[in-house]
Amino acid sequence: MASHRKPRTSVLTSPGSRRAAAGLTTAALASVTLLSQSADAAPRAPKPTIEEVKQKVDGLYRQAEVATQKYNAAKERADHQRDTVDGLLNAAAKRAEKMNESRRELGMFASAQYRTGGMNPTAQLMLAKDPQQFVDRNHLMERLTGRQKQAVTDYQEQQAAATRQRAEATRSLEQLQTSQASLKESKRAVQDKLAEARQLLSRLTAQEKARLAELERQKEAAAKRKAEEEARRQQERERQRQQDGGGSTGGQTGGGSTDGGSTGDSSTTKAEKALAFARAQIGKPYVWGATGPTSYDCSGLTQAAWKAAGVDLPRTTWDQVKVGQRVATSDLKPGDLVFFYDDISHVGMYIGGGKMIHAPHPGANVREESIYYMPIYGSVRPA
Repeated sequence: MASHRKPRTSVLTSPGSRRAAAGLTTAALASVTLLSQSADAAPRAPKPTIEEVKQKVDGLYRQAEVATQKYNAAKERADHQRDTVDGLLNAAAKRAEKMNESRRELGMFASAQYRTGGMNPTAQLMLAKDPQQFVDRNHLMERLTGRQKQAVTDYQEQQAAATRQRAEATRSLEQLQTSQASLKESKRAVQDKLAEARQLLSRLTAQEKARLAELERQKEAAAKRKAEEEARRQQERERQRQQDGGGSTGGQTGGGSTDGGSTGDSSTTKAEKALAFARAQIGKPYVWGATGPTSYDCSGLTQAAWKAAGVDLPRTTWDQVKVGQRVATSDLKPGDLVFFYDDISHVGMYIGGGKMIHAPHPGANVREESIYYMPIYGSVRPA
């Protein structure tokens, strides 16, 4: 029996059909390839130049110094608050002892009252075996009553004072916790900035690191030339002053006149002591938050140097810049403090000739350097 089904026709039987299918397949493959290439060709940030890396690293070091000054300020507050809390706790302990003394005295009076039975004087007189004994006891009780009132008053005063001290101690503890939280935040900020700087530097090839070092040498050389030019100008001003009869200013100066009398001598002696201390620290590493004796940050070094000369400076650059007398760059003398950047995040000690001793940044040691290596904010003479 013949089948009534129609024979199935293949779509690829004709040459034209095969060519069309092949074209569709090729187009599909091309689309997939283009999509893959587009995905791989997603916008990538161009590799930074060495100059850009240096600028970024310098910026991170500066941000780390700002965070370091915040850390130093927070640590100073926390230390002060801790001392306050310790003092309040000691005072509270002494107050508690006084309260205990008042409480013991009240207990003695309560015992005495209990022994008399709390009876009224008439009943005690009627029951007394010896009337004279009653009179003597009654006179004593009147005196005890006066002392008892005073004891009650003392106890109430001690109790109120203890309550006030507990409240004050609680507030101080809360402030201490706030200072400690700020301290922790500043510490983390410093560590983050320094870690980012290290990561940037670690990605450089040996050739790129050499180029970076060359850029640093060029910057130092330019700052050194400027310091030498300033030193020559200072010498010229000094010679001119001597020719005009102004006399010697005594040592290297920035062009200003010296103070007269013993005050000037005393200031010079202190500056010399501070400078001698700073010179002795050359070669020691920069460590953020450090105040010596084995390492320093910038303000820790200047604080320690002037402390060796008998002058107490605050801990941070932001507070040190407010101490003493403001001086122009052209009037700098050895021992003066020079501050840098608009945010006053760095400080060094002037040594004359346009140079300073300072603790530069992490990875570097205390050293002499031109004051023109960084933009100058201003200068002060601590004493």
